[in-house]
This record gives sequence, structure tokens and C-alpha cells, in this order.
Amino acid sequence: MQIEDLRIYVAVINAGSFTAAAEQLLLSKQYVSRRMATLEASLGARLLVRNTRKLSVTDAGQTFAQHALKILDNIQEAEQSVSEHRRELHGTFRLSMPMSFGMSHLSPLLATFLARHPAVQLHTELADRYVDVIGEGFDMAIRIGTLADSTLMARRLGELKRVICASPAYLQRAGTPQVAEDLQHHACLRFGREGQYGWELNVEGKTKVFAVCGPMQSNNGEVLRDAAVAGLGLVLLPEFIVGEALKRGDLVTVLDACHPSSLMLSAVYPQHRQQSETIRVLIDFLLAELGR
Repeated sequence: MQIEDLRIYVAVINAGSFTAAAEQLLLSKQYVSRRMATLEASLGARLLVRNTRKLSVTDAGQTFAQHALKILDNIQEAEQSVSEHRRELHGTFRLSMPMSFGMSHLSPLLATFLARHPAVQLHTELADRYVDVIGEGFDMAIRIGTLADSTLMARRLGELKRVICASPAYLQRAGTPQVAEDLQHHACLRFGREGQYGWELNVEGKTKVFAVCGPMQSNNGEVLRDAAVAGLGLVLLPEFIVGEALKRGDLVTVLDACHPSSLMLSAVYPQHRQQSETIRVLIDFLLAELGR
């Protein structure tokens, strides 16, 4: 059994198919299939069940995957310990981050980080879905909002201020809300599950949730921002998404006295990775740069 086989096996499970894993690893599908067959033969056990529509993992395969992840983590930490003596970060690092914030704020910072640490191989995934950090093999994830209870370690990176805004055309047509209760009479463009829970606002020192409804709901803030610019309704979004539109006058803020709660920006990572030097250096770097 080779270490490369463990890396390929974990990649196959995370990707869900030989083809997707091969594309990620820049290998041929035939080579990936052959290495997995060799791995199963050396173990004397079936790890993966293949059929024409999907690939599934056997119970033995799930157990083996957990041990494989630990072995790969230990190898990475061993490599990292040698790198520390050379004062150089080293190894592959998988990072998940939100789509809009990742593109607008983190992308240029990560380019600077890699320029400082050229021996790091950074694999990033931008998605507005909830990522299973451990199950999908990520070393770290950047998250926006309240963190769910979990076994993950977390470091706070900052807060993201939010505002309620709309286009001048919409406000001229529908009127400008004067108090939070006016929201029930307006078209509200909702992010994520806001349609179920409403908008949480601070009114006279108390946090209240106001039911909202409208013509659009999306898990992407830029889509909602563009809809607001087009005059479809009010939107509650972080300033980093609507900031440029506010500067241009395409959007204007309303209900400023209500103070929508800020969103917490955090880095989360598995407990068994808390000794990682790359995680420590990257978090310190992000804290310093985002703080500017």
C-alpha cells in the first residue's frame, strides 16, 4: 500500500466518482481506477461499490477512510514540522470560502499569501453552501454568520456590517419605509432562509424579527443586489456586497436607525489540525489584512 493510494482514495470519496477525482488530481481515470483496485487487493476488502450511476462506500471503506485521513494528516504535520525548521510553510492546503466574500476580499489576499509562501499548494473551493469540513477533507473554512455547535475549532476574523437598501426608483414607486413595521408592506428580496425567519433588526435597543416577503429569494447576495438595483425591492445585505452600488447611487440605505445585526466572520478547522502551522500563519495573515 502506497501513500499515493490513500490520497487518491480520499479524493475519490470526496469527489464522488473516479472521473471527478482524476480531474482534481490531474490524473487519468484509468490510473485512478487501477490504483483503487490495487488498494482493495492489498487490503483484501471491498472499499467502493461501483455502478453505472453512482459510487458508494462500504462500511469497511468508511472505517478505512477515517484512518486514511488521520494518516495523511500526520504525514502533512510531519512535513510541516520539517518546513518549520526551514522557516517555510509546505504542503497541500484545502480551503473553503463563501462565493461573494471570497471573490471580493479573500482572492487578492490569498494571492499575496501564496507569494510569501510559494511551497504551499492551495486548493480553494468557493461555494455558498454549508461545507462539511471534516467529511469533505478541508483543512479550514471561512464562514459568515452564527456558527452552529460542532466539534470544529473557530477563530473570529471580524464582523461584517449589514444595511437595508433599495434603488431610488423603487423608493419613488413604493415609498420609503419609516419604521421597521413598514416592511410588511414592501417587496423584500430575501437571502437564504430569511423567507422563513424574517429580518432580525435592532429597534430601540431590542432585537426583533420582522416577517418579510417579496418576489425573490436566493443564496447569493450579488444576485439579490442586482435585483435591488433593478428596482425589484428592498434588500438586507453586507456592505461588502452593496458598497459600490451605494457609492454610485444605484442603491440608497433606509431604516438606518434599526441597525441590522452584523455578521460574524470566522475561520473554522478540525480539532486534529489545530497544531498546523499553515492554519496559524494563514489566520494571523487574514486577521492583519482584513483589519486594514
